[in-house]
Amino acid sequence: MSETVYSTEYDDGFYKFFDEVKSNPQYDSDRIEKAYKLARDAHKNQRRRSGEPYIMHPVAVAQILYKLGMDNESIIAALLHDVVEDTDYDLDYIKNEFGDEVALLVDGVTKLGQIPLSSREEVQAENIRKMFMAMNEDIRVIIIKLCDRLHNMRTLEHMPEYKQREKSLETLEIYAPIAHRLGIRPIKEELEDLAIYYLDPIAYKEIERRLSMRQEEGEAFLNDITSMISEKITPVMKNVQITSRVKSVHGIFRKVYLKGKNFEQIFDIYAVRIIVDSMIDCYNALGIIHDMFQPLPGRFKDYISTPKPNMYQSLHTTVLSKSGVPFEVQIRTWDMHRTAEFGIAAHWKYKLDKGGKDIMDERLEWIHKMLEAGNESDSPEELVNNIKGDLSAEEVFVFTPKGDVKSLPKGATVIDFAYAIHSAVGNKMVGAKVNGKIVNLDYKVKTGEIVKILTSNQQGKGPSRDWLNIVKTGESRSKIRAWFKKEKRDENIVRGKAEVEHELKRNYVRLDGEDYDRFIEKIAERQHYQNADDFFAAVGYGGLQMSRLMPGIKDEYNRHWKPQAEQQKTVIPNNEKTVKSTNGIIVEGIDNCLIKMAKCCSPIPGDVIIGFINRGTGLTIHKRDCVNVPKDLASAPEPERWVRAYWDDSVEVVARSTLDVYAINRDGIVLDIATKMANAHVKIHSINARPVDDLNCLTTMTVSVNSKEHLDSIVKQLKKVEGVYHIERSKNI
Repeated sequence: MSETVYSTEYDDGFYKFFDEVKSNPQYDSDRIEKAYKLARDAHKNQRRRSGEPYIMHPVAVAQILYKLGMDNESIIAALLHDVVEDTDYDLDYIKNEFGDEVALLVDGVTKLGQIPLSSREEVQAENIRKMFMAMNEDIRVIIIKLCDRLHNMRTLEHMPEYKQREKSLETLEIYAPIAHRLGIRPIKEELEDLAIYYLDPIAYKEIERRLSMRQEEGEAFLNDITSMISEKITPVMKNVQITSRVKSVHGIFRKVYLKGKNFEQIFDIYAVRIIVDSMIDCYNALGIIHDMFQPLPGRFKDYISTPKPNMYQSLHTTVLSKSGVPFEVQIRTWDMHRTAEFGIAAHWKYKLDKGGKDIMDERLEWIHKMLEAGNESDSPEELVNNIKGDLSAEEVFVFTPKGDVKSLPKGATVIDFAYAIHSAVGNKMVGAKVNGKIVNLDYKVKTGEIVKILTSNQQGKGPSRDWLNIVKTGESRSKIRAWFKKEKRDENIVRGKAEVEHELKRNYVRLDGEDYDRFIEKIAERQHYQNADDFFAAVGYGGLQMSRLMPGIKDEYNRHWKPQAEQQKTVIPNNEKTVKSTNGIIVEGIDNCLIKMAKCCSPIPGDVIIGFINRGTGLTIHKRDCVNVPKDLASAPEPERWVRAYWDDSVEVVARSTLDVYAINRDGIVLDIATKMANAHVKIHSINARPVDDLNCLTTMTVSVNSKEHLDSIVKQLKKVEGVYHIERSKNI
């Protein structure tokens, strides 16, 4: 076919690429050319930072998509993806000229915008949410965006240095991992290499230098190896392709600079790929390779029987050549190879399997899970960290006792594994066995391990709030929060109230009565909650962090509430007086009264407290969230007997607190707990242990503490004891 000639002042590369498009019957060349002409006209007065005409960018993006085998709509949308955002054409015009599908893709790419890591966390989190919502609606949106990012990275030398680092960092943390999860290997590897080039140019050049020193030697080595393998395999198998490659710069960078390995310790710098017709041929080829070369122990991976979440399938083995040089061999079928190279881009059109189930939904399930986790994340910082963690390129594959495989990011714990099975399994979890042995709940699972989750149907059991600090995946964290949100609303409200009151007091935000109620309602409204109880519940289950809210709360208080509060504070009735007791507690309106601590809740310095006047026996101090303290004092019987009280910060008070320590039932657990307390110089007044069931035990002990912070440090020490998985303050003594 003769090449089309189009008169223009510059060569933007379109018509050379367009000749390939016209030769492929699956593409609508007229619509693609129409989109190009519109884009060229729309961008005619625009230039890139390099000085090139802007149209060269959308043409380059369209070319990358064409090489991935994407459809008409994707290529047209790539040509038009900056038209709506940067020119006078609007989305309605695109819809009228090219249809709803193209308009949807253009709109999706436009809305993604950018994810500036240097901006406020709220902006970053919102943009990441938009990205996953767009991916959920049509996966082609993110594939176009990945190609857009790839061309921008290829031309990044024209940007200022700070922009180069910023773009490279977000590429390495967000875009490359997404390309990995979608299985688009060439884009993933090139994005990573380009990012490292700008983030650590010295390391990049050093790796390049080391590779170039070995280039001739490496090429000769790979040529010899492929020839030897070809001589053995081609006589017994038809339609075989044998190729070789050198490991990517980023792959070497991770192992040398992040994992601390020597260059010589990297066994897969050189690799040979064998592509065959059938799965049986894969395993036959593996047998031939292991017969020819010495396999290295522990370096065989079967991703055919256990595919990766991004659909990747292949056999991997590392062997030693006759000269002692290690190299990797990858063996796969032609279908597996297409999936390995193009991932979701090779399969997005494939709608239904034989059973009629939408397999695309299965392959993109991780996107749905990230969206669910994002919806449960009230903290933008947490959302960003969750997604970065869940997009981790390093994964482990763990087995259930029945042989089912669960894929988890590296560093995931047995709790993450439980929630990966089902929410109900995670919520009822009390322990775990790995390869038949009981492990701590913070145990990090490894590839190939068989994990059995131990559960309990005991009423009132559920996840611990401590688990939020243990789990690795955003999915686990969102499911734990969802449980607390649903099952423990009343408890969350009480806990949240106490935490809010404590934080307000600690930050010198002092309001009483109706002013306090109106102030809390104002805060709740600003956080988009319908009422104060919803706000308290969110704080209680961990959805809101008071430490993050306090700067805004203090600003609101200082500007609008503090003058009024100080004015009211100066007007005190003559019959009301404030006195200091010998217990280190200040009680409003009472003098020279015997004070004792309530045994039902054992308040300690730092707890929000309240006093109750006993007839003839003095005053009892309770925690404000004690079950024996009415939630609404105004409607309580004899409300006048409840009085305000708070700790005197100038007096050191030693109080007793009783802790319930739940642990795996093993020999020596009580001794280890007592030893840990002795080493921490904590005085134990009493200690008692009893089995809860066959696998778990409860140790109850009363210790001396001088503040809530002191108690928190004791709890941290106890959590270091092997087998301890949950600690809470006892509600009764």
